[in-house]
Amino acid sequence: MDVNMAVDMDVARRAAVFVGNGWSSFTSNIVYRRLVDDQRLLAAAREDNDDLIQEIFEDEESFDINYQDGLGNTALHYAVIHLSDAVLEHILSHDNCDVDPVNRIDQQTPLHLAVKISNSSARLHFVEQLLEAGADTTIKDKYGERAVDFIPDGPEGNEVRKLFRKEEARSMISKDDVASDDDGEPGSGSGSDDD
Repeated sequence: MDVNMAVDMDVARRAAVFVGNGWSSFTSNIVYRRLVDDQRLLAAAREDNDDLIQEIFEDEESFDINYQDGLGNTALHYAVIHLSDAVLEHILSHDNCDVDPVNRIDQQTPLHLAVKISNSSARLHFVEQLLEAGADTTIKDKYGERAVDFIPDGPEGNEVRKLFRKEEARSMISKDDVASDDDGEPGSGSGSDDD
């Protein structure tokens, strides 16, 4: 069974539920189209299908970039799991992309999955892409582990660890770099008040 046939069967089953619940056929067709493109988005991420993702992106209203399947995985999760680099770039470029969706099984983000990639150069690349897109390094999975906790020990994890340290330092600076003028005293805060 090919991907399109599997997607069609799943979507047809879901659309039948909407019609069975009294939805109009017009509304059902809109929902059907959305479900089809959501499923196609996941398939593109699983297969690193650049042509398919570009076709889906042609109609921004036809899909949900953060759509989660039954396991809670999004296209971003699947792009990381299947090392779908071309699709990853498209997903991260979408304005509404949530870079920190949590899946249902282990409550892990794509960043958690990226640090587990066995190929060290692929791991470094995917982690770097996610961090540049603003992935949160502090999110814990259902076991209380942050993504950084999964970085392999030894030299093969050193470059990824450097990326995490750099991101954590940047995050600390941006949080601490806010001037406070709560007390109203002259000279406190940013110093931009006129004398």
